[in-house]
Amino acid sequence: MPIEWDCLHASSIRCCLASDGDIRVNKLRTMRLLSAALLVVTGAQPVLAERVKDLAAVAGVRSNQLVGYGLVVGLDGTGDQTNQTPFTIQSIRNMLTQFGVIVPPGVNPQLRNVAAVTVHAELPAFSKPGQSIDVTVSSIGNAKSLRGGSLLLAPLRGADGNVYALAQGNLIVSGFGASAADGSRVTVNVPSTGRIPNGATVERSVPSDFNTNEHILLNLHMPDFTTAHRLAESINASIGEGSAEALDAVSVRVIAPASPSQRTAYLAHLENLDVEPGSVSAKVIINSRTGTVVIGSNVQVTPAAVSHGSLVVTISERPFASQPVAPFGGTGDTVVLPDSEIEVTENGSKMFLFAPGTDLNEIVQAVNRVGAAPGDLVAILEALKQAGSLRAELIVI
Repeated sequence: MPIEWDCLHASSIRCCLASDGDIRVNKLRTMRLLSAALLVVTGAQPVLAERVKDLAAVAGVRSNQLVGYGLVVGLDGTGDQTNQTPFTIQSIRNMLTQFGVIVPPGVNPQLRNVAAVTVHAELPAFSKPGQSIDVTVSSIGNAKSLRGGSLLLAPLRGADGNVYALAQGNLIVSGFGASAADGSRVTVNVPSTGRIPNGATVERSVPSDFNTNEHILLNLHMPDFTTAHRLAESINASIGEGSAEALDAVSVRVIAPASPSQRTAYLAHLENLDVEPGSVSAKVIINSRTGTVVIGSNVQVTPAAVSHGSLVVTISERPFASQPVAPFGGTGDTVVLPDSEIEVTENGSKMFLFAPGTDLNEIVQAVNRVGAAPGDLVAILEALKQAGSLRAELIVI
């Protein structure tokens, strides 16, 4: 919005001179008026706008999963029971053979300080050889704890079978366990899993076409046609018409410069643009396991009357002992006789009415007034959906 600085300045000066003759006061009032005008212009930006980097990700810029197999040594008797994990012995034999140590064929070492483990990590995008990444080490045998152990050199492979990193180092294990001679045992957290910060060195970078493609593809985290359209419009308004186009509800294609340095600066500018995302569709999410109910802000109901009550059945058992008296003054056998009591109570239910266009706040207030529990709320929402009164998608997870 253009501002007529000369007119604004002149009018403010005239206003100030009419009220006060002090030049310093005039200047102060003029600056206040200019600041107020700038605030009005700035306030025109959308209040609910989000950055592009929070709404979308660049296609191809992603992490890659790595996995490997290795041995953890130096355990304090908490390693694998080698008679039950033959692959641990096989790994030890292969490792010793590489160092020129030959284990006789008939010898089966009983090792308690070694554990076979899997090693996995995430290789971030654009990782270069020589950089370090964190790795997680998990036991795959019957080791009780990996505390105090060290991971021997383990190659980490990608989905294509190539080695992208080498892992080795001392484990950090947050869990621990203690056992007694009678078999009792106490375990805190999970001692069979550990982590090695910066425990792997990148040996190979993942090929990327980020600098070779003519376009950059922005993929929304949540598919939405409105958000994709507004994202393309925001980029076109900032860079120039025709710079971006929405391909579908997820992807927005943007023309990018050929130079890598310019492309990086270009993308840094794009990801900090403000875009007002489209409003989410009306949804009601129900967790059937925990009874959690989440109602979206756009959920509405058409006119409907709801009455919800509950029937409580209580069964009480009060067995009592009976010792009958036999004829001629004798006593009979003592027996336990049952005494059952069944009580049926129907709680009084209240009916509440949903007016046309009832929103989320009114739904919650109406349900709270009748004292409905989460399970009752689920039943009410399901009944409203079946009646066609709930204007939302009902999702059960």
